[in-house]
Amino acid sequence: MDRHERLDTLLEIIGQQGRIEVEQAAEKLNVSPATVRRDLDHLASRQLLTRTRGGAVAGNVAYNLPGRRRGARHTGENRRIAEAAARLVNRGMVLGFNGGTTTTEVSRAIAARPEFNDRGSSPVLTVVTNAVNIAHELAVRQSIRLVSTGGVARPQSFELTGHLAGMVLEEVSLDLAFLGVDAVDPLRGAYAHHEAEAAIDKLLAHRAKRVVVVADSSKLGGYAFARICSTLDIDLLITDSGAEPDLVSAFELEGVRVTLA
Repeated sequence: MDRHERLDTLLEIIGQQGRIEVEQAAEKLNVSPATVRRDLDHLASRQLLTRTRGGAVAGNVAYNLPGRRRGARHTGENRRIAEAAARLVNRGMVLGFNGGTTTTEVSRAIAARPEFNDRGSSPVLTVVTNAVNIAHELAVRQSIRLVSTGGVARPQSFELTGHLAGMVLEEVSLDLAFLGVDAVDPLRGAYAHHEAEAAIDKLLAHRAKRVVVVADSSKLGGYAFARICSTLDIDLLITDSGAEPDLVSAFELEGVRVTLA
Protein backbone atom coordinates (compact mmCIF):
# COMPACT_ATOMS: atom_id res chain seq x y z
CA MET A 1 0.00 0.00 0.00
CA ASP A 2 1.50 3.34 -1.06
CA ARG A 3 1.19 6.60 0.87
CA HIS A 4 -1.74 7.87 -1.17
CA GLU A 5 -3.71 4.72 -0.39
CA ARG A 6 -2.76 4.93 3.30
CA LEU A 7 -4.03 8.48 3.56
CA ASP A 8 -7.30 7.54 1.90
CA THR A 9 -7.72 4.58 4.27
CA LEU A 10 -7.00 6.69 7.35
CA LEU A 11 -9.62 9.23 6.30
CA GLU A 12 -12.08 6.45 5.58
CA ILE A 13 -11.59 4.97 9.05
CA ILE A 14 -11.89 8.28 10.87
CA GLY A 15 -14.89 9.21 8.75
CA GLN A 16 -16.65 6.03 9.87
CA GLN A 17 -15.51 5.91 13.51
CA GLY A 18 -14.94 9.58 14.33
CA ARG A 19 -11.50 8.83 15.78
CA ILE A 20 -8.47 6.62 15.25
CA GLU A 21 -5.61 5.33 17.37
CA VAL A 22 -2.05 5.10 16.06
CA GLU A 23 -1.54 1.49 17.14
CA GLN A 24 -4.86 0.40 15.66
CA ALA A 25 -4.05 2.09 12.36
CA ALA A 26 -0.52 0.67 12.24
CA GLU A 27 -1.88 -2.84 12.64
CA LYS A 28 -4.59 -2.34 10.02
CA LEU A 29 -2.22 -0.79 7.46
CA ASN A 30 0.68 -3.12 8.29
CA VAL A 31 3.11 -0.23 8.79
CA SER A 32 5.02 1.16 11.74
CA PRO A 33 3.41 3.51 14.28
CA ALA A 34 5.94 6.17 13.24
CA THR A 35 4.62 6.01 9.66
CA VAL A 36 1.05 6.43 10.88
CA ARG A 37 2.05 9.42 13.02
CA ARG A 38 3.66 11.11 10.01
CA ASP A 39 0.57 10.42 7.91
CA LEU A 40 -1.75 11.81 10.58
CA ASP A 41 0.45 14.89 10.97
CA HIS A 42 0.23 15.43 7.20
CA LEU A 43 -3.57 15.16 7.20
CA ALA A 44 -3.80 17.47 10.20
CA SER A 45 -1.66 20.07 8.39
CA ARG A 46 -4.30 20.02 5.64
CA GLN A 47 -7.07 20.48 8.22
CA LEU A 48 -8.62 17.12 7.37
CA LEU A 49 -8.51 15.89 10.98
CA THR A 50 -7.41 16.97 14.47
CA ARG A 51 -4.44 15.27 16.11
CA THR A 52 -4.81 13.95 19.63
CA ARG A 53 -2.46 12.22 22.01
CA GLY A 54 -2.05 8.75 20.52
CA GLY A 55 -4.20 9.31 17.44
CA ALA A 56 -6.64 11.71 15.80
CA VAL A 57 -10.30 12.68 15.73
CA ALA A 58 -12.55 14.02 13.00
CA GLY A 59 -12.09 17.75 12.68
CA ASN A 60 -14.54 20.41 11.61
CA VAL A 61 -13.92 19.54 7.96
CA ALA A 62 -16.09 16.65 6.77
CA TYR A 63 -14.89 13.93 4.48
CA ASN A 64 -16.89 14.74 1.38
CA LEU A 65 -14.81 17.70 0.26
CA PRO A 66 -14.61 17.87 -3.51
CA GLY A 67 -11.08 18.20 -4.84
CA ARG A 68 -9.46 16.88 -1.69
CA ARG A 69 -9.84 13.22 -0.78
CA ARG A 70 -13.37 12.35 -1.75
CA GLY A 71 -13.47 10.05 -4.74
CA ALA A 72 -9.71 9.59 -4.80
CA ARG A 73 -10.16 5.88 -5.41
CA HIS A 74 -12.32 6.66 -8.44
CA THR A 75 -10.12 9.28 -10.11
CA GLY A 76 -9.67 7.32 -13.32
CA GLU A 77 -13.38 6.53 -13.56
CA ASN A 78 -14.32 10.16 -12.90
CA ARG A 79 -12.03 11.40 -15.66
CA ARG A 80 -13.51 8.99 -18.18
CA ILE A 81 -17.01 10.00 -17.10
CA ALA A 82 -16.03 13.65 -17.46
CA GLU A 83 -14.71 13.15 -20.98
CA ALA A 84 -17.95 11.44 -22.00
CA ALA A 85 -19.98 14.25 -20.44
CA ALA A 86 -17.93 16.94 -22.18
CA ARG A 87 -18.80 15.46 -25.57
CA LEU A 88 -22.45 16.38 -24.96
CA VAL A 89 -21.67 20.09 -24.95
CA ASN A 90 -21.98 22.39 -27.97
CA ARG A 91 -21.13 26.06 -28.40
CA GLY A 92 -23.79 28.43 -27.17
CA MET A 93 -25.18 26.10 -24.51
CA VAL A 94 -26.12 27.11 -20.98
CA LEU A 95 -24.83 24.51 -18.52
CA GLY A 96 -25.63 23.94 -14.86
CA PHE A 97 -23.34 22.27 -12.32
CA ASN A 98 -23.78 21.33 -8.71
CA GLY A 99 -20.77 20.54 -6.54
CA GLY A 100 -18.83 17.31 -6.27
CA THR A 101 -15.72 15.53 -7.42
CA THR A 102 -17.23 14.26 -10.66
CA THR A 103 -18.92 17.50 -11.69
CA THR A 104 -15.66 19.33 -11.03
CA GLU A 105 -13.93 16.93 -13.42
CA VAL A 106 -16.69 17.50 -15.99
CA SER A 107 -16.25 21.28 -15.81
CA ARG A 108 -12.50 20.88 -16.30
CA ALA A 109 -12.95 18.56 -19.26
CA ILE A 110 -15.31 21.01 -20.94
CA ALA A 111 -13.04 24.00 -20.30
CA ALA A 112 -10.07 22.10 -21.74
CA ARG A 113 -11.73 21.40 -25.10
CA PRO A 114 -10.11 23.51 -27.87
CA GLU A 115 -13.44 24.63 -29.32
CA PHE A 116 -14.31 26.26 -26.01
CA ASN A 117 -11.04 28.14 -25.66
CA ASP A 118 -11.61 31.00 -28.09
CA ARG A 119 -9.73 34.17 -27.27
CA GLY A 120 -12.44 36.33 -28.77
CA SER A 121 -14.45 38.93 -26.92
CA SER A 122 -17.68 36.90 -26.74
CA PRO A 123 -18.07 33.84 -24.47
CA VAL A 124 -19.00 30.61 -26.27
CA LEU A 125 -20.57 28.92 -23.23
CA THR A 126 -22.53 29.97 -20.16
CA VAL A 127 -22.05 28.07 -16.90
CA VAL A 128 -24.35 28.40 -13.90
CA THR A 129 -23.11 26.82 -10.69
CA ASN A 130 -23.56 26.86 -6.93
CA ALA A 131 -20.14 25.22 -6.45
CA VAL A 132 -17.55 27.71 -5.24
CA ASN A 133 -14.59 25.63 -6.42
CA ILE A 134 -15.98 25.23 -9.95
CA ALA A 135 -16.72 28.96 -10.13
CA HIS A 136 -13.19 29.72 -8.96
CA GLU A 137 -11.64 27.58 -11.70
CA LEU A 138 -13.87 28.86 -14.51
CA ALA A 139 -13.77 32.54 -13.59
CA VAL A 140 -10.49 33.01 -15.48
CA ARG A 141 -11.81 31.42 -18.70
CA GLN A 142 -12.57 34.24 -21.11
CA SER A 143 -14.60 31.95 -23.37
CA ILE A 144 -17.00 31.01 -20.55
CA ARG A 145 -19.64 33.31 -19.11
CA LEU A 146 -19.87 32.35 -15.47
CA VAL A 147 -22.94 32.79 -13.29
CA SER A 148 -22.44 31.89 -9.66
CA THR A 149 -25.44 31.66 -7.36
CA GLY A 150 -25.51 33.41 -4.05
CA GLY A 151 -26.27 31.52 -0.89
CA VAL A 152 -24.74 30.14 2.26
CA ALA A 153 -21.50 28.22 1.71
CA ARG A 154 -21.27 24.69 3.05
CA PRO A 155 -17.58 24.05 3.84
CA GLN A 156 -18.18 20.30 3.62
CA SER A 157 -18.95 20.45 -0.10
CA PHE A 158 -18.05 23.97 -1.36
CA GLU A 159 -21.70 24.39 -2.40
CA LEU A 160 -23.86 27.49 -1.92
CA THR A 161 -27.30 26.65 -0.60
CA GLY A 162 -30.38 28.34 0.78
CA HIS A 163 -32.87 30.96 -0.36
CA LEU A 164 -30.37 33.21 -2.16
CA ALA A 165 -29.10 30.34 -4.30
CA GLY A 166 -32.66 29.38 -5.12
CA MET A 167 -33.58 32.93 -6.15
CA VAL A 168 -30.91 32.95 -8.87
CA LEU A 169 -31.80 29.51 -10.22
CA GLU A 170 -35.49 30.40 -10.42
CA GLU A 171 -34.58 33.08 -12.97
CA VAL A 172 -32.47 31.02 -15.40
CA SER A 173 -32.99 28.29 -17.99
CA LEU A 174 -30.40 25.59 -18.69
CA ASP A 175 -29.76 23.37 -21.68
CA LEU A 176 -27.95 20.74 -19.63
CA ALA A 177 -27.68 20.20 -15.89
CA PHE A 178 -24.78 18.02 -14.77
CA LEU A 179 -25.58 16.58 -11.37
CA GLY A 180 -23.16 14.83 -9.07
CA VAL A 181 -25.01 12.65 -6.56
CA ASP A 182 -24.28 10.63 -3.45
CA ALA A 183 -26.51 7.79 -4.66
CA VAL A 184 -28.79 6.97 -7.58
CA ASP A 185 -31.22 4.08 -7.85
CA PRO A 186 -33.32 2.89 -10.81
CA LEU A 187 -36.54 3.01 -8.77
CA ARG A 188 -35.90 5.64 -6.10
CA GLY A 189 -34.04 8.28 -8.13
CA ALA A 190 -31.06 10.50 -7.26
CA TYR A 191 -30.04 11.41 -3.71
CA ALA A 192 -27.73 13.65 -1.67
CA HIS A 193 -26.66 13.30 1.95
CA HIS A 194 -27.66 16.85 2.88
CA GLU A 195 -31.15 18.23 2.42
CA ALA A 196 -30.02 21.80 1.63
CA GLU A 197 -27.82 20.56 -1.20
CA ALA A 198 -30.59 18.30 -2.47
CA ALA A 199 -32.99 21.25 -2.62
CA ILE A 200 -30.65 23.26 -4.86
CA ASP A 201 -29.82 20.20 -6.97
CA LYS A 202 -33.56 19.63 -7.47
CA LEU A 203 -33.96 23.20 -8.67
CA LEU A 204 -31.04 22.82 -11.10
CA ALA A 205 -32.74 19.74 -12.53
CA HIS A 206 -36.07 21.54 -12.77
CA ARG A 207 -34.56 24.44 -14.73
CA ALA A 208 -32.81 22.21 -17.31
CA LYS A 209 -34.02 20.82 -20.62
CA ARG A 210 -31.91 17.69 -20.00
CA VAL A 211 -30.60 16.26 -16.74
CA VAL A 212 -27.34 14.32 -16.83
CA VAL A 213 -26.33 12.43 -13.69
CA VAL A 214 -22.59 11.76 -13.52
CA ALA A 215 -21.69 9.09 -10.96
CA ASP A 216 -19.16 6.32 -10.63
CA SER A 217 -20.53 2.79 -10.32
CA SER A 218 -20.08 2.67 -6.53
CA LYS A 219 -23.01 5.10 -6.20
CA LEU A 220 -25.47 3.05 -8.23
CA GLY A 221 -28.29 1.09 -6.63
CA GLY A 222 -28.44 2.93 -3.31
CA TYR A 223 -30.04 5.95 -1.72
CA ALA A 224 -29.15 8.66 0.78
CA PHE A 225 -31.02 10.97 3.13
CA ALA A 226 -32.52 13.56 0.77
CA ARG A 227 -33.95 12.93 -2.68
CA ILE A 228 -32.91 15.22 -5.51
CA CYS A 229 -35.24 13.97 -8.22
CA SER A 230 -37.08 10.89 -9.40
CA THR A 231 -35.67 8.53 -12.01
CA LEU A 232 -38.18 9.93 -14.49
CA ASP A 233 -36.44 13.30 -14.27
CA ILE A 234 -33.06 11.86 -15.32
CA ASP A 235 -32.40 11.85 -19.07
CA LEU A 236 -28.91 10.36 -19.07
CA LEU A 237 -26.70 8.55 -16.57
CA ILE A 238 -22.97 8.52 -17.27
CA THR A 239 -21.08 6.01 -15.17
CA ASP A 240 -18.04 3.77 -15.49
CA SER A 241 -17.71 0.33 -17.04
CA GLY A 242 -17.70 -1.29 -13.60
CA ALA A 243 -21.47 -0.80 -13.32
CA GLU A 244 -23.38 -4.04 -12.79
CA PRO A 245 -25.22 -5.04 -16.00
CA ASP A 246 -28.45 -5.70 -14.08
CA LEU A 247 -28.41 -2.18 -12.69
CA VAL A 248 -27.73 -0.69 -16.12
CA SER A 249 -30.67 -2.64 -17.53
CA ALA A 250 -32.87 -1.48 -14.65
CA PHE A 251 -32.10 2.17 -15.38
CA GLU A 252 -32.79 1.67 -19.07
CA LEU A 253 -36.14 -0.01 -18.30
CA GLU A 254 -37.06 3.16 -16.40
CA GLY A 255 -36.31 5.26 -19.49
CA VAL A 256 -32.84 6.48 -18.50
CA ARG A 257 -30.20 6.31 -21.21
CA VAL A 258 -26.93 4.96 -19.78
CA THR A 259 -23.44 5.69 -21.08
CA LEU A 260 -20.55 3.57 -19.78
CA ALA A 261 -17.25 5.45 -19.83
